[in-house]
Amino acid sequence: MKKTARKKYIALCLLAAGLLGRFWYSKQALQKVKETVSFAQSFGQQLILDAGHGGEDGGAVSITGVPESSINLSVVLKLDQLLGFCGVSPILLRDSDISLHDPQADTLRKKKVSDLHNRVAAIESVTDSVVISIHQNTFSNPAYHGAQVFFRQGAESQALALMVQNTIHESLDLSNNRTPAKIPDSVYLMKHITRPAILVECGFLSNPEEEAKLRESSYQTQLALCVVSAWLNSGEIWTGEMGSGML
Repeated sequence: MKKTARKKYIALCLLAAGLLGRFWYSKQALQKVKETVSFAQSFGQQLILDAGHGGEDGGAVSITGVPESSINLSVVLKLDQLLGFCGVSPILLRDSDISLHDPQADTLRKKKVSDLHNRVAAIESVTDSVVISIHQNTFSNPAYHGAQVFFRQGAESQALALMVQNTIHESLDLSNNRTPAKIPDSVYLMKHITRPAILVECGFLSNPEEEAKLRESSYQTQLALCVVSAWLNSGEIWTGEMGSGML
C-alpha cells in the first residue's frame, strides 16, 4: 500500500470507528488496520500524554461550571484507548483527577509549582519521548471558537503540530482555519522540557456552542481520533524522511 493511500486508510478507519461509536470491522479490514498501523510502533519515540491541570487545580472553568481538568482527562483517556487499539502504548502523566504535587506542598500555589516540576521531571526521565499536552481554551469574547495546536521550539514539534491541526481541519471542522503557533515562554512545562512537544487547545470553554460539544463524549472521541490519526502518520518526522514542504 502506498504511503499516501496508507495514511488515508488509517484516518478513514479511525474516523469510521468514532462515527460508529464502537470498534467493529470485518475480518479483512481489521487485518489491514493491524498491518498498516504496525509501522507506528517503529518510530523509536515514546509518546507521553499530558492531561493539563488536575486535582485542586481545575484550570479554566466553562460557562456551565465544568473545570477544564476533567475535559482534558476525558480526552486523554480516549487517546489512550484508541492508541492501545492501534498497538501504541503511551505514558499518561495522570489517569485520574489528581495533582502530581509532592506530599509536603501545603498550599494551592505550592501544589501547582510542585506539580509542574514533577511533570517536567517525569517527561525528562523518558528518553526519545514526544509530548502531547491536552488543554481547553477560554477568552473574554464568547465568539472565539476552534481548536488550535501550539508547538514547542523545534522542527519536529512544529511538524507534528501542523499534522494535528490539518487533521482537525480536514476531518472535524472545515471552518477552522487556525494555524499552529509557537508556545509562549510563559508556559512553564514547555519551557523547561527538552523533548519535542505540542499543546492542543481543544476549543473555547467560553463559547456556548463549543463548550457544549467539548462536554460531549462523542465529540471528545472525534478530537482524540484526529490526534491519533496524525500521530500514526507522523513516522516521517521521527525517521528523518520529513520533507521541507511540511514546514
